[in-house]
Amino acid sequence: MCQNGCRRLWHLNWRKNLNKNKKSFIKVRWGIASLVGILVLIGVLLPLPYYVEMPGTTENVGEMVKVNQPPLTQTSEKGSLNLTTVSMMRATGASLLYAAVTDFTDVYSKADMMGNQTDADYNRMNAFYMASAQNAAIYEAFKLAGKPFELDYKGVYVLDVMKKSTFKDILHIADTVTGVNGQSFKSSEELMTYIKAQKIGAKISVQYTNEAGEAKSADGKTIKIADGKAGIGITLVDHTAVKSTPEVTINAGAIGGPSAGMMFTLEIYAQLTGQDLTRGREIAGTGTIEQDGKIGRIGGIDKKIATASRNGAEIFLAPDDAITKEMKKAEPGVKSNYQEALTAAKKLKTKMKIVPVKTVQDALDYLEK
Repeated sequence: MCQNGCRRLWHLNWRKNLNKNKKSFIKVRWGIASLVGILVLIGVLLPLPYYVEMPGTTENVGEMVKVNQPPLTQTSEKGSLNLTTVSMMRATGASLLYAAVTDFTDVYSKADMMGNQTDADYNRMNAFYMASAQNAAIYEAFKLAGKPFELDYKGVYVLDVMKKSTFKDILHIADTVTGVNGQSFKSSEELMTYIKAQKIGAKISVQYTNEAGEAKSADGKTIKIADGKAGIGITLVDHTAVKSTPEVTINAGAIGGPSAGMMFTLEIYAQLTGQDLTRGREIAGTGTIEQDGKIGRIGGIDKKIATASRNGAEIFLAPDDAITKEMKKAEPGVKSNYQEALTAAKKLKTKMKIVPVKTVQDALDYLEK
């Protein structure tokens, strides 16, 4: 008697269960899809223990350097001297994929980049290198321009602290040791001679300024170093500053490292002498600067060629560094920066002229001719 009615009721219940099961299935499917999406997103964006190096920026050093004197000549509105940078970023899955399919992009492990240094020490070291490059540039530019200057000894830069040093975790990279046991010194040789005259294990007080410029003092003991004499267990280098008239200020912002030394030197020299070295040309370059005027080797020059070409440079000044036997032994087939620059320029098919320079004077001779 209720056959049709029962069938209709069963059919309605079946449809209701079907819709309920369908909704449950859709929820499960979306849940799985969301989970997969999150895992993919994590895999793509999660920082990895690698670094990706790629072309960075091309920066006008004329906007960074100021020689505190009235301009000696009216320079062309066109043309500039430019430093070049590489960009370094923490690797992710996405950036590794990008590096795999992109020219002038390399991947390095954290050990390759920093050795045993912490991130903080690595950043301090880059800041130290930049400060040293600026100081060396002022020194060399004033020397080339025949302008008077003085070297002011400020102490010794800390470049490394031995694990067995009693000043480990007290002194840090780029701190400046200014005195020992309350005594000041006029050179690093004087400072080291004084420390070596102490007994091994003797109590010793070190005066220093930290990265923030704060004057501090710390107590420890001398240790036995490689030559069998007393030391405090640090690797050091002279911290000097050039005192000049006119005064020179350089503000490179967040850029670190030593490779802008040559371009800073050229810009300071141009402002000091009133010479228009650019003559309306866009000139880029790279290279460290030594106190003897030599231009030193840098890393990532292929990426610097790429950024300079991309940003319209007409001339690129590249270090023509000598390849030593030690370098050949450590890296068979190693090339000079100039040769590496030529290879990169050929790959880019750029019209930018690559100019080899061994000294700042070489760069001046080329730009002035």
